Amino acid sequence: MTKADIGLIGLAVMGQNLVLNMDDHGYTVAVFNRTTSKVDRFMANEAQGTKVIGTHSQQELVGTLKRPRKIMLMVKAGWPVDAAIEQLVPFLEKGDIIIDGGNSYYKDSTRRMHELQEKGILFVGTGVSGGEEGARFGPSIMPGGAAEAWPHVKPILQDIAAKVEDGTPCCDWLGEEGSGHFVKMVHNGIEYGDMQLINEAYDLMSHALGLQPGEMSDIFAAWNEGKLSSYLIEITADILAYRDEEGDPLVEKILDTAGQKGTGKWTAASALDMGTPLTLIGEAVFARFLSALKEERVAASKELGSPAGKLEGETAEFIDDIREALYASKIISYTQGYMLFRAASKEYGWNLAYGNIALMWREGCIIRAAFLDKIKDAYDQNPALTNLLLDPYFKEQVENAQDSWRRVVAKAVRLGIPVPAMSSALAFFDGYRRERLPANLLQAQRDYFGAHTYERLDAPRGEFFHTDWTGRGGDVTSTTYDA
Repeated sequence: MTKADIGLIGLAVMGQNLVLNMDDHGYTVAVFNRTTSKVDRFMANEAQGTKVIGTHSQQELVGTLKRPRKIMLMVKAGWPVDAAIEQLVPFLEKGDIIIDGGNSYYKDSTRRMHELQEKGILFVGTGVSGGEEGARFGPSIMPGGAAEAWPHVKPILQDIAAKVEDGTPCCDWLGEEGSGHFVKMVHNGIEYGDMQLINEAYDLMSHALGLQPGEMSDIFAAWNEGKLSSYLIEITADILAYRDEEGDPLVEKILDTAGQKGTGKWTAASALDMGTPLTLIGEAVFARFLSALKEERVAASKELGSPAGKLEGETAEFIDDIREALYASKIISYTQGYMLFRAASKEYGWNLAYGNIALMWREGCIIRAAFLDKIKDAYDQNPALTNLLLDPYFKEQVENAQDSWRRVVAKAVRLGIPVPAMSSALAFFDGYRRERLPANLLQAQRDYFGAHTYERLDAPRGEFFHTDWTGRGGDVTSTTYDA
């Protein structure tokens, strides 16, 4: 009997396409699905004529695999992953490997790695990005977990991954515990930010300039030929050009309420936990929440009015300004994402390779963009780089875009067009480069009402002071603060 190189559980769209991708690369894959009729349908249709082996139980699946057994889970994040692992474990032996390829929360992956380690089973939590097409023809793959598993899963994962121009796979080992799913989570958060920035550019061109979708499609297509070249800019041009059966732009008929699966929210929450100012991604998440209040917004527009200002006689100049503001804000989004990577590396001891992460995102994933080559270059030239804004290329780009960026945000405010991501990016940039911020007053306020103490400019860091501001407070202080 032919033994399979790897097993896969979960035959939804992503799972099926990963199986066919593995088969294309010469691997024999055994498959199982909780609803076993899906296995039969898959074998009779998409997998017909392949080397794929269909099975009808976890035990049968495990029995088809070469040692050490490698089983990839493509099931819904959360309890279904735990349930699938629990059902598999009785049939596995020491050294066997479970790979979770879903959108799992990174702390769950850390827990699962340690729990399975106690049983002698190796766990890999890997982010997979690229959607249906990426899974079929080459996704970005972000693995982390038990390091001993990497030599065994590396050939398969790197073979099926997307490749950059020189053939380097968009897949490399990230580190221990939940590091792979953490990187995927931040990828998704940056995806939220990129999409929100593009939506703000679309809104400005539509409402401030009165451009039609077809005109905007041409603009985005032109932008995709330059430094903004990316998958999301490319598909935006396609979407804006698409007309329905009645010949109307379909995008204008789509309800303006955004959905989400929660990974952007996880990114923002992790930033709060680690004290990292991930302002742009946070605003992108909140913008989706606001969009979901459709009925309230419709009612409010009747009560509060809706701004309808237009810019006259400066269309070409403003389009150029929007392009520059979009690029500068995109730089801030990635800057903040990489700040979160640094915080996580310190918090969990993961020692993430920042340049390699950019390479993994260069092809196959939703945020793939030419821009990522510049991030890879920045960390190749200076592995100790503390912030992308301090890299010569990004510093120059943001400085060159400043005037346009400010004009866009100022005009949007004057016209009543919300640009939460672009404006928060600009506020972060201005705050990050300020030697002094007004937090001195904030600390004085905290000390006044709560005796929280403060540090002084004329004393060493770590020495704390308290003032009896009213003459009635005494010398008792609260605990010191974490800055």
